[in-house]
Amino acid sequence: MIFRNRAALLALSLLAGALPAAADALHAKLKDDFEGQDFAPEGGLYYKKNDEQAAGSFTFQSAEQFSGRQSLKLSVREHCDPEIENCSERAEIWEKPALRVPYDKGVWVGFAVKMADPIPQNDHRYLIAQWKREIGPDAEGDFSPFLALRLRNGKLFATMETNYHRPERLDAAKDAVASCAPGETPVWPRPETNQVRALIATDAAFTPADGAEFTACSKAIRVVSHGNPLPAPASGWIDFAIYTRPGPDGSGHIEIFANDKPIVTVTGAIGHSDPGLLENQYFKFGPYRAAGEGEWTLFYDDYRRSPDCVDVLKNRALCATLP
Repeated sequence: MIFRNRAALLALSLLAGALPAAADALHAKLKDDFEGQDFAPEGGLYYKKNDEQAAGSFTFQSAEQFSGRQSLKLSVREHCDPEIENCSERAEIWEKPALRVPYDKGVWVGFAVKMADPIPQNDHRYLIAQWKREIGPDAEGDFSPFLALRLRNGKLFATMETNYHRPERLDAAKDAVASCAPGETPVWPRPETNQVRALIATDAAFTPADGAEFTACSKAIRVVSHGNPLPAPASGWIDFAIYTRPGPDGSGHIEIFANDKPIVTVTGAIGHSDPGLLENQYFKFGPYRAAGEGEWTLFYDDYRRSPDCVDVLKNRALCATLP
């Protein structure tokens, strides 16, 4: 048999247990519906085992599902010693390293998520998905995800990170999201970590006080809102389709869709370019929090990844509207 389609060849190699060469990882079309009792070979996912992940658990279960018969249940419990600073609790699912996409290339990722009760309502660090750059052993500093989906005070929002640059201005208001002019984006300057964090999308209940650290405005990051807020955390299953192409030099591009509705387009300075960082980006999903109380559970389903929009965005007609 002669394979004329690169994606078909990659899919066959994944089913056979082999991983594609690094140069071909971008072209891999990955999918896992979590219908078995282990991660599907064609999905390229795994549960990373380390001390932080010891706080978590994963279960393939049928009580909740977005499609098909099953979904993946991910939970974290109290695990950190209260005396340990900066301790985190995670139950994150990772892409296999050989499948990571080059940092300067664009890729689509889709997944559905449902938040189990109780949904955390406190002002704490909660993430449900994040996109990062590989960090080498010689890199120095703190490198937050260049894109993250977060919870605060029971509200859903998205942030984007890039290297530190001086904001155009500080807003006069304190302890509230900055009121920025057209063409500017609210940011949190963090020179001590050589980073700037931008607030790029929120749900309808998010208030200026929920983003109290975003008190400056930047023109280096451009956010176009499409008139749709992020869905409310308690609204049930949320199906995300997200495109990422980092560009710390100002060439970056992000598209966020939720439930087949366009949320935001982000362009400009996206991601990090510090010495010691490696060549790939990677995606991981699952509950991640600073040391917390009680159990926090999320359900995930219908994971897919592709360089092509039509393989990830359910309403394929929307793909034709993208730049």
